[in-house]
Amino acid sequence: MLLFANPASAAESAAELIQKGDAFSAKFQSADALKCFLPAEKLDPKNPRLLVRIAQQYRHLMSDAPNRMEKVQLGTVAVFFSQRAATLAPNDPEAQLAVAISYGKMTPFLSSKDQFANSPLIKAAAEKAIALDPANDLAWQVLGRWYLAVAEVSGIKRTLAKVAYGSLPPATYADAVRCFEKAIVLKPTRLMHHIELGRTYKQMGRDDDARKSIMRGLALPNTEKDDPETKASGRELLKKLQ
Repeated sequence: MLLFANPASAAESAAELIQKGDAFSAKFQSADALKCFLPAEKLDPKNPRLLVRIAQQYRHLMSDAPNRMEKVQLGTVAVFFSQRAATLAPNDPEAQLAVAISYGKMTPFLSSKDQFANSPLIKAAAEKAIALDPANDLAWQVLGRWYLAVAEVSGIKRTLAKVAYGSLPPATYADAVRCFEKAIVLKPTRLMHHIELGRTYKQMGRDDDARKSIMRGLALPNTEKDDPETKASGRELLKKLQ
């Protein structure tokens, strides 16, 4: 976790380091951002928003990691910092949301057992973030993805999961649509909302609606770290809808 610490920054205050780290973060330079944020955390270890920033950088590094093992390692660190933030600030929606996003980002690379174990944690954290801030579009996005992922579990897999790990909670594609539509109302310029809504429509057999939603997302400019990957996924979906 201290891989990116920069001893030369010891003379700087936590606020100065955070400001420098934010500048690197804005350019998606996560390794450089962590060289500022991690020393700042040593000076101000009970700053929940700083811990949220650190968790985000490790999630960004996950996107660039070349293999599953590294992704899981980085995701585990992201979960660690986000959980610390949530514990320190139980009424901070960003801290609660960081937990949901960090678990959600790591879950696809875990075993089925761990995926099912993480599922209620993601839902609970996203719902708490929404309860604290109903206008948080990312919280609705995460909850929508949770509904979509659970709804996609086939009957056979659902039965096996129930036998092995206990019952899965109810979830429908309509639940996912509701969440993604809410996210779009709150922030229509965030392209992932449109593409995930399109993915859900495809699963429902609403191909025309799926095309329209995905194309809306693809038409928007990239503004976030994962936007290029999200657009690539959207293009693959469009091919399947031809």
